[in-house]
Parts: sequence; structure tokens; C-alpha cells
Amino acid sequence: MGRKALFFDIDGTLVSEITGVMPESAERAIARTRKAGNLVFINTGRTMGSMKAVLPSLEADGYLCGCGTQLWLNGKVIYQKSVPHERGLAIKKAIGDFDLDGVLEGADNCYFRKGYSRIPLIRDLKKAMEDHGNASPSDWDDDDYEFDKFCVSADEKSDREGFFAFLAPDFQVIDRGGDFYECVPKGHDKATAIDRVLKELGMLREDAWVFGDSSNDLACFQYAQNAVLMGKHDKVLEEYATFVTKTVEEDGIEYAMENLGLL
Repeated sequence: MGRKALFFDIDGTLVSEITGVMPESAERAIARTRKAGNLVFINTGRTMGSMKAVLPSLEADGYLCGCGTQLWLNGKVIYQKSVPHERGLAIKKAIGDFDLDGVLEGADNCYFRKGYSRIPLIRDLKKAMEDHGNASPSDWDDDDYEFDKFCVSADEKSDREGFFAFLAPDFQVIDRGGDFYECVPKGHDKATAIDRVLKELGMLREDAWVFGDSSNDLACFQYAQNAVLMGKHDKVLEEYATFVTKTVEEDGIEYAMENLGLL
């Protein structure tokens, strides 16, 4: 079997959403597959700053961050897409006008409104990012930063449909469940990220293996010929999976890679 390129989601795939850490078995499997000559990539909705916060020591050949908005290969940025500055200002205003709350995700930092959020999910997310040192001290309303993508959360007071109509010309909205939505510039997702990296490396789509669990992995599951689905997963991925493994906590990454001859 020739060299393969393996693309891993983080949350619910490499990192347990119960413990918040990556099992030793997954670290071991990644080290073994790289030693065997395969390439390992992190393919995440997280931007680089928040990715490094949860995987500070993982060695990989590249990082595909922010649903394809920033791509790192061999320590260098090969692609970057930020929200145009004026559009970003309009988005910040619209989040308030349509009565939502959220987080703006830049390459290095994440930006929250100051003060208390009435939406519990955003409060929890802000605390988690502050604990990891990934929440920027800059004010949400400051005019001195850029962001690549963002997430919003809604409640009974929010005008979701009005906000989504405002985004429709240039953003795709991924429903992550629980009134939480991931908003990514059109033309960018985890599949476009993989495609750009494979072309950069001169590798074929049949040489790619993707590992994931949630709805923002849908594009790469539809794209890849080899798709490994975690034991706990979003059902929207099931029809595209070529192998269903165990959960993160049951050492699902190592189990899959052993059974698929990737070690």
C-alpha cells in the first residue's frame, strides 16, 4: 500500500468530548502511521489558536483550520481566507441586531462580547476559551482585528431566519444542533481544504482517509472515498461512511487504523 494522507477532526474524533483530552491510544496510532510513511493532517473547524490550545504537543504534517479558511503544510501557511474587513463589521452589528450571540474566530484569537451573555452555550464557550488562553482581551467592537469564520447561538428572542438571510450571499451556515450554528465563507469547508492539500502534494483523492463524527465533517465525508466514522456520531454522516469504528473513549482511532492497515 502506497503512502496515504490521513485527515482527522478534533472534537469527538481525536479528543474526547467527555474528558477533553486525546487518548494515549490515538497519539500512539498517529505516531505509528507517520513512522510507516503516511501523512497526518488535522482537519478542524477550530482556527489555529484554539486548535493548538487542545492539541499543544501533537506532531502532524499539516493543519487545516477554520473549515478550510487557513491551511498549514510543513510549517508554512499555503492558503488563508479572512472575512473582508467591512463585511466583518457588518456581521458584528447584525449579530446584535438579530439578537444572537456568538464568537468570532480569528487565526490566533477568538473574540467575544464583553460582559454577561444571556445564552448559556456562549457563556460556557467563553469560559472554556478563557481557561485555554484563547479568548482575546480585545473588545468585540474594536476595529483592529480580522476573523476567518464565526459561530452564533440563538434562543427564543433571536431572529435566526433574518440573520441567515443576511448571511446568504457569501456564507454557508452549518447547523451543529442545540441552536448553535457555524458560519463559514462560501467555497470553504473541510473538503476544499483536503482537495487543496492533496493537489499541493500531488496525491490522489483515493489516497485520502478522513476521520470524523459531526455535521461539519459532512463535506469531507462526501468528498473522500475512504471515510471513517466514530462510534458516537451525527447520523447525517452514516450513508457516506466506509468504516464505522468505536468511540474516542473506546480507542476508536487506533482500532480503525489497525483494522484498515494504516499502521
